[in-house]
Amino acid sequence: MGATFDLWKFTKSVLFYALVAFIVVVAVFPFYYAILTSFKSGTDLFRVTYWPTSFSLDNYVQVFSQGSFVQNLLNSIFVASVTVILALFLAVTAAFALSRVRFRGRGLLLMTILAVSMFPQIAVLAGLFEVIRLLGIYNTPWALIFSYTIFTLPFTVWVLTTFMRELPIEIEEAAIVDGATPWVIITRVFMPLMWPALVTTGLLAFIGAWNEFLFALTFTSSNATRTVPVAIALLSGGSQYEIPWGIIMAASVVVTVPLVFLVLVFQRKIVSGLTAGGVKG
Repeated sequence: MGATFDLWKFTKSVLFYALVAFIVVVAVFPFYYAILTSFKSGTDLFRVTYWPTSFSLDNYVQVFSQGSFVQNLLNSIFVASVTVILALFLAVTAAFALSRVRFRGRGLLLMTILAVSMFPQIAVLAGLFEVIRLLGIYNTPWALIFSYTIFTLPFTVWVLTTFMRELPIEIEEAAIVDGATPWVIITRVFMPLMWPALVTTGLLAFIGAWNEFLFALTFTSSNATRTVPVAIALLSGGSQYEIPWGIIMAASVVVTVPLVFLVLVFQRKIVSGLTAGGVKG
Protein backbone atom coordinates (compact mmCIF):
# COMPACT_ATOMS: atom_id res chain seq x y z
CA MET A 1 0.00 0.00 0.00
CA GLY A 2 2.83 2.36 0.91
CA ALA A 3 4.66 1.63 -2.36
CA THR A 4 1.48 2.33 -4.36
CA PHE A 5 0.98 5.64 -2.55
CA ASP A 6 4.61 6.68 -3.18
CA LEU A 7 4.27 5.78 -6.88
CA TRP A 8 1.08 7.85 -7.18
CA LYS A 9 2.73 10.77 -5.38
CA PHE A 10 5.76 10.56 -7.68
CA THR A 11 3.49 10.42 -10.76
CA LYS A 12 1.60 13.52 -9.64
CA SER A 13 4.87 15.38 -9.11
CA VAL A 14 6.10 14.41 -12.57
CA LEU A 15 2.83 15.46 -14.21
CA PHE A 16 2.82 18.76 -12.31
CA TYR A 17 6.36 19.70 -13.34
CA ALA A 18 5.70 18.55 -16.90
CA LEU A 19 2.67 20.85 -17.04
CA VAL A 20 4.71 23.74 -15.60
CA ALA A 21 7.45 23.13 -18.17
CA PHE A 22 4.90 23.06 -21.00
CA ILE A 23 3.34 26.36 -19.86
CA VAL A 24 6.77 28.01 -19.57
CA VAL A 25 7.79 26.84 -23.04
CA VAL A 26 4.54 28.06 -24.62
CA ALA A 27 4.85 31.44 -22.86
CA VAL A 28 8.56 32.02 -23.51
CA PHE A 29 8.91 30.53 -27.00
CA PRO A 30 7.47 33.52 -28.98
CA PHE A 31 9.92 35.90 -27.28
CA TYR A 32 12.78 33.42 -27.76
CA TYR A 33 11.99 33.07 -31.47
CA ALA A 34 11.77 36.86 -31.83
CA ILE A 35 15.28 37.19 -30.34
CA LEU A 36 16.51 34.40 -32.62
CA THR A 37 15.05 36.09 -35.71
CA SER A 38 16.35 39.54 -34.73
CA PHE A 39 19.94 38.29 -35.14
CA LYS A 40 19.30 36.87 -38.61
CA SER A 41 19.85 38.70 -41.88
CA GLY A 42 19.40 38.08 -45.58
CA THR A 43 17.99 34.70 -46.57
CA ASP A 44 18.49 33.33 -43.04
CA LEU A 45 15.28 35.12 -42.08
CA PHE A 46 13.27 32.65 -44.14
CA ARG A 47 14.90 29.52 -42.72
CA VAL A 48 12.96 28.02 -39.82
CA THR A 49 15.52 27.19 -37.14
CA TYR A 50 15.12 26.80 -33.40
CA TRP A 51 18.79 27.23 -32.48
CA PRO A 52 21.16 30.13 -33.30
CA THR A 53 22.77 29.58 -36.69
CA SER A 54 24.00 33.13 -37.34
CA PHE A 55 24.69 36.28 -35.37
CA SER A 56 24.27 39.72 -36.92
CA LEU A 57 23.52 43.12 -35.36
CA ASP A 58 22.45 44.67 -38.66
CA ASN A 59 18.76 44.69 -37.71
CA TYR A 60 19.46 46.53 -34.43
CA VAL A 61 21.70 49.03 -36.20
CA GLN A 62 18.99 49.73 -38.76
CA VAL A 63 16.33 50.13 -36.05
CA PHE A 64 18.27 52.88 -34.30
CA SER A 65 19.72 54.52 -37.41
CA GLN A 66 16.63 54.68 -39.63
CA GLY A 67 13.45 56.66 -39.09
CA SER A 68 12.49 58.08 -35.71
CA PHE A 69 12.51 54.95 -33.55
CA VAL A 70 14.61 56.57 -30.81
CA GLN A 71 12.14 59.45 -30.61
CA ASN A 72 9.25 56.99 -30.51
CA LEU A 73 10.97 55.12 -27.68
CA LEU A 74 11.38 58.34 -25.68
CA ASN A 75 7.72 59.18 -26.35
CA SER A 76 6.65 55.82 -24.91
CA ILE A 77 8.81 56.30 -21.81
CA PHE A 78 7.40 59.80 -21.23
CA VAL A 79 3.77 58.84 -21.84
CA ALA A 80 3.88 55.66 -19.73
CA SER A 81 5.74 57.34 -16.84
CA VAL A 82 3.44 60.37 -16.64
CA THR A 83 0.39 58.11 -16.92
CA VAL A 84 1.57 56.04 -13.94
CA ILE A 85 2.29 59.15 -11.85
CA LEU A 86 -1.10 60.72 -12.58
CA ALA A 87 -3.02 57.46 -12.18
CA LEU A 88 -1.42 56.62 -8.83
CA PHE A 89 -1.84 60.17 -7.48
CA LEU A 90 -5.53 60.30 -8.38
CA ALA A 91 -6.12 56.68 -7.35
CA VAL A 92 -4.53 57.07 -3.89
CA THR A 93 -6.61 60.14 -3.05
CA ALA A 94 -9.77 58.54 -4.45
CA ALA A 95 -9.08 55.31 -2.56
CA PHE A 96 -8.72 57.24 0.70
CA ALA A 97 -12.10 58.90 0.18
CA LEU A 98 -13.83 55.68 -0.88
CA SER A 99 -12.40 53.54 1.90
CA ARG A 100 -12.21 55.94 4.86
CA VAL A 101 -14.72 58.74 4.31
CA ARG A 102 -18.36 57.78 4.86
CA PHE A 103 -20.81 59.43 2.46
CA ARG A 104 -24.04 58.46 0.76
CA GLY A 105 -23.63 56.58 -2.52
CA ARG A 106 -20.05 55.47 -1.85
CA GLY A 107 -20.67 51.89 -2.97
CA LEU A 108 -22.53 53.01 -6.07
CA LEU A 109 -19.71 55.39 -6.98
CA LEU A 110 -17.14 52.62 -6.65
CA MET A 111 -19.20 50.29 -8.84
CA THR A 112 -19.60 53.08 -11.41
CA ILE A 113 -15.84 53.60 -11.49
CA LEU A 114 -15.34 49.88 -12.05
CA ALA A 115 -18.03 49.80 -14.75
CA VAL A 116 -16.09 52.35 -16.80
CA SER A 117 -13.36 49.75 -17.38
CA MET A 118 -15.91 47.36 -18.91
CA PHE A 119 -16.33 49.46 -22.04
CA PRO A 120 -14.04 48.36 -24.90
CA GLN A 121 -11.71 51.00 -26.29
CA ILE A 122 -13.35 50.99 -29.70
CA ALA A 123 -16.74 51.84 -28.15
CA VAL A 124 -15.52 55.17 -26.77
CA LEU A 125 -12.98 55.97 -29.47
CA ALA A 126 -15.14 58.45 -31.40
CA GLY A 127 -16.32 60.33 -28.31
CA LEU A 128 -12.84 60.45 -26.82
CA PHE A 129 -11.45 61.72 -30.13
CA GLU A 130 -13.91 64.63 -30.06
CA VAL A 131 -12.94 65.47 -26.47
CA ILE A 132 -9.24 65.43 -27.33
CA ARG A 133 -9.80 67.60 -30.38
CA LEU A 134 -11.87 70.02 -28.30
CA LEU A 135 -9.07 70.27 -25.74
CA GLY A 136 -6.58 71.01 -28.50
CA ILE A 137 -4.18 68.20 -27.58
CA TYR A 138 -4.55 66.06 -30.72
CA ASN A 139 -1.23 64.74 -32.05
CA THR A 140 0.54 65.45 -28.75
CA PRO A 141 1.72 63.10 -25.99
CA TRP A 142 -0.91 64.63 -23.71
CA ALA A 143 -3.67 63.10 -25.81
CA LEU A 144 -2.31 59.65 -25.01
CA ILE A 145 -1.67 60.50 -21.35
CA PHE A 146 -5.25 61.78 -21.02
CA SER A 147 -6.82 58.68 -22.61
CA TYR A 148 -4.53 56.18 -20.85
CA THR A 149 -5.18 57.75 -17.44
CA ILE A 150 -8.93 57.47 -17.98
CA PHE A 151 -8.71 53.75 -18.71
CA THR A 152 -6.10 53.07 -16.01
CA LEU A 153 -7.90 54.79 -13.13
CA PRO A 154 -10.77 52.28 -12.61
CA PHE A 155 -8.39 49.40 -12.00
CA THR A 156 -5.98 51.37 -9.80
CA VAL A 157 -8.80 52.93 -7.76
CA TRP A 158 -10.47 49.55 -7.20
CA VAL A 159 -7.25 47.78 -6.14
CA LEU A 160 -6.03 50.57 -3.87
CA THR A 161 -9.47 51.01 -2.28
CA THR A 162 -9.66 47.31 -1.48
CA PHE A 163 -6.12 47.35 -0.09
CA MET A 164 -6.71 50.50 2.01
CA ARG A 165 -9.86 49.02 3.55
CA GLU A 166 -7.74 46.22 5.01
CA LEU A 167 -5.49 48.63 6.92
CA PRO A 168 -6.36 48.87 10.63
CA ILE A 169 -8.49 51.88 11.56
CA GLU A 170 -6.43 52.27 14.75
CA ILE A 171 -3.46 53.55 12.74
CA GLU A 172 -5.55 56.34 11.25
CA GLU A 173 -7.11 57.21 14.62
CA ALA A 174 -3.68 57.44 16.24
CA ALA A 175 -2.52 59.79 13.49
CA ILE A 176 -5.61 61.98 13.92
CA VAL A 177 -4.98 62.19 17.68
CA ASP A 178 -1.45 63.38 16.90
CA GLY A 179 -2.96 66.17 14.77
CA ALA A 180 -2.25 64.72 11.32
CA THR A 181 -4.20 66.11 8.38
CA PRO A 182 -5.77 63.79 5.76
CA TRP A 183 -2.89 64.50 3.36
CA VAL A 184 -0.33 63.61 6.04
CA ILE A 185 -2.26 60.42 6.82
CA ILE A 186 -2.21 59.45 3.13
CA THR A 187 1.47 60.25 2.49
CA ARG A 188 3.09 59.41 5.84
CA VAL A 189 0.87 56.63 7.20
CA PHE A 190 -0.92 54.81 4.40
CA MET A 191 1.49 55.01 1.46
CA PRO A 192 4.39 53.20 3.21
CA LEU A 193 1.98 50.38 4.06
CA MET A 194 0.48 50.40 0.55
CA TRP A 195 3.83 49.98 -1.18
CA PRO A 196 3.06 46.46 -2.52
CA ALA A 197 -0.28 47.61 -4.02
CA LEU A 198 1.27 50.80 -5.41
CA VAL A 199 4.07 48.88 -7.10
CA THR A 200 1.70 46.29 -8.54
CA THR A 201 -0.83 48.77 -9.92
CA GLY A 202 1.89 51.14 -11.11
CA LEU A 203 3.66 48.35 -12.97
CA LEU A 204 0.45 47.15 -14.65
CA ALA A 205 -0.46 50.73 -15.58
CA PHE A 206 2.99 51.23 -17.10
CA ILE A 207 2.77 48.01 -19.13
CA GLY A 208 -0.71 48.93 -20.34
CA ALA A 209 0.39 52.40 -21.47
CA TRP A 210 3.59 51.04 -22.99
CA ASN A 211 1.83 48.41 -25.13
CA GLU A 212 -1.35 50.32 -26.06
CA PHE A 213 -1.90 50.57 -29.82
CA LEU A 214 -5.41 51.74 -30.76
CA PHE A 215 -5.36 55.15 -29.05
CA ALA A 216 -1.73 55.71 -30.04
CA LEU A 217 -2.62 55.09 -33.68
CA THR A 218 -5.77 57.26 -33.61
CA PHE A 219 -4.63 60.25 -31.54
CA THR A 220 -1.23 60.78 -33.19
CA SER A 221 -0.48 61.45 -36.83
CA SER A 222 3.24 62.23 -37.08
CA ASN A 223 6.37 60.19 -36.46
CA ALA A 224 7.55 62.75 -33.89
CA THR A 225 4.64 62.00 -31.53
CA ARG A 226 4.02 58.28 -32.13
CA THR A 227 4.87 55.63 -29.54
CA VAL A 228 6.77 52.43 -30.23
CA PRO A 229 3.83 50.04 -30.85
CA VAL A 230 2.63 52.24 -33.72
CA ALA A 231 6.19 52.82 -34.93
CA ILE A 232 6.80 49.07 -35.13
CA ALA A 233 3.51 48.50 -36.96
CA LEU A 234 4.45 51.13 -39.55
CA LEU A 235 7.96 49.84 -40.23
CA SER A 236 8.40 49.24 -43.95
CA GLY A 237 10.97 47.57 -46.15
CA GLY A 238 12.69 48.63 -49.33
CA SER A 239 9.41 48.33 -51.26
CA GLN A 240 5.71 48.04 -50.54
CA TYR A 241 5.94 44.29 -51.05
CA GLU A 242 8.74 43.74 -48.53
CA ILE A 243 8.07 43.13 -44.84
CA PRO A 244 11.24 43.77 -42.78
CA TRP A 245 10.82 40.88 -40.35
CA GLY A 246 14.34 41.18 -39.00
CA ILE A 247 13.96 44.89 -38.16
CA ILE A 248 10.48 44.32 -36.70
CA MET A 249 11.77 41.54 -34.45
CA ALA A 250 14.76 43.64 -33.36
CA ALA A 251 12.47 46.56 -32.50
CA SER A 252 10.12 44.22 -30.61
CA VAL A 253 13.01 42.87 -28.54
CA VAL A 254 14.20 46.41 -27.75
CA VAL A 255 10.70 47.34 -26.60
CA THR A 256 10.14 44.16 -24.56
CA VAL A 257 13.44 44.07 -22.68
CA PRO A 258 12.63 47.14 -20.50
CA LEU A 259 9.34 45.53 -19.44
CA VAL A 260 11.08 42.29 -18.48
CA PHE A 261 13.65 44.29 -16.53
CA LEU A 262 10.95 46.26 -14.71
CA VAL A 263 9.04 43.11 -13.79
CA LEU A 264 12.16 41.46 -12.36
CA VAL A 265 13.12 44.55 -10.37
CA PHE A 266 9.66 45.29 -9.01
CA GLN A 267 8.95 41.67 -8.07
CA ARG A 268 11.73 41.97 -5.51
CA LYS A 269 10.30 45.29 -4.35
CA ILE A 270 6.87 43.72 -3.90
CA VAL A 271 8.27 40.94 -1.70
CA SER A 272 10.26 43.49 0.31
CA GLY A 273 7.22 45.74 0.70
CA LEU A 274 5.00 42.87 1.83
CA THR A 275 7.57 41.83 4.45
CA ALA A 276 8.31 45.34 5.75
CA GLY A 277 4.87 46.89 5.52
CA GLY A 278 2.58 44.00 6.37
CA VAL A 279 0.18 44.85 9.21
CA LYS A 280 -2.00 42.39 11.04
CA GLY A 281 -5.54 43.73 11.34
